[in-house]
Amino acid sequence: MTPRWNPVQVRGVYIVGAGGFGRECLDVLESMNRVDGAEQILFLGFLDDGDGPGSDVLSRRGASIVGPAAIPPAEPAGFVVGIGDPITRQRIDKSFVEAGHVPVTLVHPTAVMGSDVEIGAGSVVCAGVSMTTNIRLGQHVHINPLVPIGHDSRLADYVSVNPAANIAGDVSIQRHALIGTGATILQGLTIGEGALVGAGAVVTRDVPAGETVVGVPARVISR
Repeated sequence: MTPRWNPVQVRGVYIVGAGGFGRECLDVLESMNRVDGAEQILFLGFLDDGDGPGSDVLSRRGASIVGPAAIPPAEPAGFVVGIGDPITRQRIDKSFVEAGHVPVTLVHPTAVMGSDVEIGAGSVVCAGVSMTTNIRLGQHVHINPLVPIGHDSRLADYVSVNPAANIAGDVSIQRHALIGTGATILQGLTIGEGALVGAGAVVTRDVPAGETVVGVPARVISR
């Protein structure tokens, strides 16, 4: 199994994006730090191009926005991209890596992982996720809370899986795809690159690249 964070020498970790998922990333990081004997991960602050959720929300978290997302900090450090949009996540990843920053992997201590699970750099696995065996997550994959992922599944780079979605065994989700809250992907199916599965949809057949599907059973509404 891959380590729960990258064992690299960085002075700390920035979270890019101070919105909802960015703050959930901070929850994951803090939970990791509370594990007895865990290597402590220093949080350096949020990087966000806007005002974020408001200073009152961030101050209650003991956090602040310390710089923009569009311009990587001058001194290299670790980073996690807490932005849901897969294309934006890839763009930020590229600019930060080119500036010498290192993507850091976060896995909540309550996530359950079986044998032969690999998690790519920069990925975030939230509380209550379960992964069984022979599972591969690419780089900067977001697995939101309470998502089960079945055996032999493959999730490519920059995939987003929203809360309580159900990924059955031997599923392939290709890069930039987004799986909505509470959606179900049946066993052995492929979700194509850039596809979007709507909240609560039940996918019973392959979804071609770039398509949006909704409903039970899932049907195409746009390409």
